Amino acid sequence: MEETPITEAPDPKSNIRRVADFAEIEAEFVQRAHAIALCNVATVDSRQRPRSRILHPVWDGSTGWITTRHDSPKIKQLAANPAVSLAYIADLFRPIYVECTAVWVGDLATRQRIWNLLRSLPEPVGFDPALTWGDIEHPENGMLRLTPWRVELNDFVIRPTVTKVWQARP
Repeated sequence: MEETPITEAPDPKSNIRRVADFAEIEAEFVQRAHAIALCNVATVDSRQRPRSRILHPVWDGSTGWITTRHDSPKIKQLAANPAVSLAYIADLFRPIYVECTAVWVGDLATRQRIWNLLRSLPEPVGFDPALTWGDIEHPENGMLRLTPWRVELNDFVIRPTVTKVWQARP
């Protein structure tokens, strides 16, 4: 994943800390996202209106995965505009925002790997996908692969407040 170097001097009055390397926030991001498990995911419909729904991504490093079916409305929306915005806000004072590109992945090998990952993780992020989606080999079953281009970790509890922002190179 390409990273954007910091090109401007940080504002000494700002609590925003720009992070050049995703690895600097990866452990904190995955731990916090998995502790929350569910997040709001927004897409854009065919009339360019936002559509939100609660989904259950799992993060494998810097790649997110969402179990879904190929016939869902979000798949049609993502075919026209693959940008999604995620908001994890179980704790109002520690929200996480993730801007991603989402693509459909339907191959059985990837489904098997991610389903095994989901089964191996503790709750609340871990679960058995077969209980929701049935047979893994059903042709409608698949995954959305999330590739973030911006991650924002906020902590408004500590003083001074801290916002960490990582952004991929365009």
